[in-house]
Amino acid sequence: MIIQALVFYVFATISIASALMVISSKNPVHSVLFLILCFFNAAGLFVLMGAEFLAMILVVVYVGAVAVLFLFVVMMLDINIERARQGFKQHLFLGGAIGLVLLVELVLILSSTFASPDTVAVAAVPIPNIDAVHNTRALGQVLYTKYVYLFQACGMILLVAMIGAIVLTLRKREGVRKQVISDQVNRTREESVEIKKVTSGSGI
Repeated sequence: MIIQALVFYVFATISIASALMVISSKNPVHSVLFLILCFFNAAGLFVLMGAEFLAMILVVVYVGAVAVLFLFVVMMLDINIERARQGFKQHLFLGGAIGLVLLVELVLILSSTFASPDTVAVAAVPIPNIDAVHNTRALGQVLYTKYVYLFQACGMILLVAMIGAIVLTLRKREGVRKQVISDQVNRTREESVEIKKVTSGSGI
């Protein structure tokens, strides 16, 4: 029991520290690397709770795909840090207001959790018997029945984010020939085919 508590505090401390470094790092590449570290420690916390499936999903999907995608997007965008800092004071009030709202919401959630834990237990989804249903099947039953619309909405948000990343990295370069589908479709036979008459014995 002491070892489990010790491992929990180690994972939790590293997760909080890496999450703070994500938003405080000056280099965006370093922020993505700290994000990957945070994901790994969160996966360790899931393993301690007995949710091995969620831990593997967090490592495979978020670390293996999303975080690496973020890293490549940041590297391909070649963000100018000095230019990004120019509008910091201009958006400081708006960012502070949003952060204050999030802080108030977190305080309200935590206060309601500690004040009336019975209401939180009633609102939560009941955990099925572990001996009868393993956690992967229980997660699927809850996710694809009660939260199916939210699950689809998350998929749409990820799709929009992927399209946005592609649009941001799409650049026009001079001297590079690109395929234009409309020009290819509208070409006539006279424009694309040229018949050469070669006399016998003269070669090409």
